[in-house]
Amino acid sequence: MSAPESSPGSNPEQEPGLDPGTAEELEQERARELGSPAGEDMPDTESRLAKALQQTMTSPWTVSVGAVLLAVLAGSVMIAFTDEEVKAASGYFFARPGDTFVALGQAIGGAYSALFRGSVVNVQAPDFVTAIRPLTETLSYATPLIAAGLGVALAFRAGLFNIGGQGQMLVAAAAAGWVGFGVSGVPFPLHLLLAVVAGIAAGAVWAGIAGVLKARTGAHEVIVTIMLNYVAYYLISYFLATPGLLQAPGSSNPKTPPTAESAQLPNLLGDRFNLTWGFVLAVLAVVGVWWLLNRSSTGFAFRAVGENPRAARVAGIDTGRATVNVMLVAGGLVGLAGASQVLGAVTTGFSSDIDAGIGFDAITVALLGGSNPWGVLAAGILFGAFKAGGTTMQAAEGVPSDIVLVVQSLIVLFIAAPPLVRAIFRLPDPNRRRAPKKPKAARNQKEAAA
Repeated sequence: MSAPESSPGSNPEQEPGLDPGTAEELEQERARELGSPAGEDMPDTESRLAKALQQTMTSPWTVSVGAVLLAVLAGSVMIAFTDEEVKAASGYFFARPGDTFVALGQAIGGAYSALFRGSVVNVQAPDFVTAIRPLTETLSYATPLIAAGLGVALAFRAGLFNIGGQGQMLVAAAAAGWVGFGVSGVPFPLHLLLAVVAGIAAGAVWAGIAGVLKARTGAHEVIVTIMLNYVAYYLISYFLATPGLLQAPGSSNPKTPPTAESAQLPNLLGDRFNLTWGFVLAVLAVVGVWWLLNRSSTGFAFRAVGENPRAARVAGIDTGRATVNVMLVAGGLVGLAGASQVLGAVTTGFSSDIDAGIGFDAITVALLGGSNPWGVLAAGILFGAFKAGGTTMQAAEGVPSDIVLVVQSLIVLFIAAPPLVRAIFRLPDPNRRRAPKKPKAARNQKEAAA
């Protein structure tokens, strides 16, 4: 007696040519198509984790972290090659290889531990104030880097290359310094405010020149800003060497008079630390740039012009005005860095080297920060740590401070070559489109039919 036959398609488990496993997968696929709880309410944890991992691996932040790690690794190799104990131990490596590895660990570990003590916390300090002093020095070095990095990053977001940080810092320092020592009889808060505003305005005007030339004549902003750096340098050098302009009265040195106390940025944590309120201004600038880019119509216009100027023009955005405005704001941010230098870091008078290479370091900070305000904040603090800990590393371990500069340069190199970083760490390319996968049930059904 034969079993009763079921109608075709009524029970997928008994469809001809399908094994029970395939039939069960087809049942789950049909449940998902019909919106049943078996299909929709079942959490796909593995796919979510895979998607989160994919987003993390393709993020620009991952490339930045990889660039820093590669630069630090290269710095470790240079530390090993310059250490005398490592050289001596490597001479009899095959006889006693352990000595070489111990020397390597001591050289590299000692160098980076000294860098940590000089930039974060001095664990060997006898008191709390001395222990946290390195962190305050890091933030002090980071203050102008953050402000200038924001100016470069903002221009990057608008599709412009602001390479004129040096010139903008010089004219800003000259304007803020002149107000700081040349204006008298003004009380403390107002005098400081006038000096800061003068520095910001001078930096904005100097960068605005490049913006106007770019918008009106199409002149390339890279060439214009680089030429303006030379103009600013020689102009400020002339002012510093001319009595009655910026040169201190009765002095033949190209240096300005000291900044008046009423125009100086007060110390943030007291007289025992060099950290001033300029760091607070830099953090406020980070918040302001973030709001400008993400919460304002002006910032939307900046980003639209940076993404596609032609599409922005078709959408009704005045690209010429946006170019001028973004250079004005970018120059003002770099001007804040110059003002913080003469009103906080160097109050005894400054010379033509007041920028201290910050104008060019700001390009590295903006690149490492991914032209994101919060990324610029983190990158500025990192480079401030390099500057603060480099001297400690040289004094404590005898490691040349130039290695820190090499590490910074290598960071720029690796940031400029994301495919190289992805290839070394085997990171996926975010621009490569993945072919859509076919449903597993459909593949099994096709294989069964074949």
